[in-house]
Amino acid sequence: MVFCKRPRLLDLAKTPTHLQFNKYVLTGYRPVSTAQECLRSLFYIHNELGNIYTHGIPLFLFLVLMPFSIPWMEVDSIWICVVHYLACLCPTLGSVVYHLFMNHVGGEHVYDTLLSLDMVGVCLVNTLGALPIIHITLLCYPTLRQAVLLAYVLLSAYGIYCATTARTNILRLRAFVWQGLFRFSLFLFRVFGSGVGSPTSLRLFVIMDSLAVLGGLVNITQIPERFIPGWFDNWGNSHQIMHIMVVCAIIYLHWGTLEDLAWIKTYQCPNH
Repeated sequence: MVFCKRPRLLDLAKTPTHLQFNKYVLTGYRPVSTAQECLRSLFYIHNELGNIYTHGIPLFLFLVLMPFSIPWMEVDSIWICVVHYLACLCPTLGSVVYHLFMNHVGGEHVYDTLLSLDMVGVCLVNTLGALPIIHITLLCYPTLRQAVLLAYVLLSAYGIYCATTARTNILRLRAFVWQGLFRFSLFLFRVFGSGVGSPTSLRLFVIMDSLAVLGGLVNITQIPERFIPGWFDNWGNSHQIMHIMVVCAIIYLHWGTLEDLAWIKTYQCPNH
């Protein structure tokens, strides 16, 4: 895949320090580049190309195709559809921008800004993706539902702050843990409490969170490249595997939300 003349790629030791975040990826680093040169890197092979396309292609497909599967006119609260659609787009959009421009001539300041944008995208899929789940789970408790929605949004804002100021992948992952635990409590409320929702969606949401957690662990442990440094520089490294798992998690979020939206059309809350 070479559609334009590529610059001379760098080894790990010759790339800027702020880009040396995976010591097992030894080659294929782009040199410091202008925005235009970063865009040109879409058309030659380097060690960030897989990261760009594993989220760039799904982003395009989600953007174009997903609206056709969302029942915009069949729900009473169209905001559910809007926030769900945005939730599915946010993590891939932030990721593509980050990976594409991370070697910008602006240096570490630009890199940190782009990384924060990437983390905001991850936070938003957790935050916006959970709002329809909260709304439907607490459908029969409108006062409690409003309080929980507000509390979740406020706590998520704090989570965004923690994720964007964290300096390591482990600390960033910890910033998302409480959101996962919150969703898990909603799932328990559906199973053992008075929460409602499609029985099918619960299984899909659990798979979604399992994929997201597994992807995060793969990224932190840097498997498989830690076992054979240099072999997975361009393709098949841990970050690309995580990207694929994140995309699969988004798909399961979408399927689960569609199940809930189909279920809610015919459900009537019992009289208390």
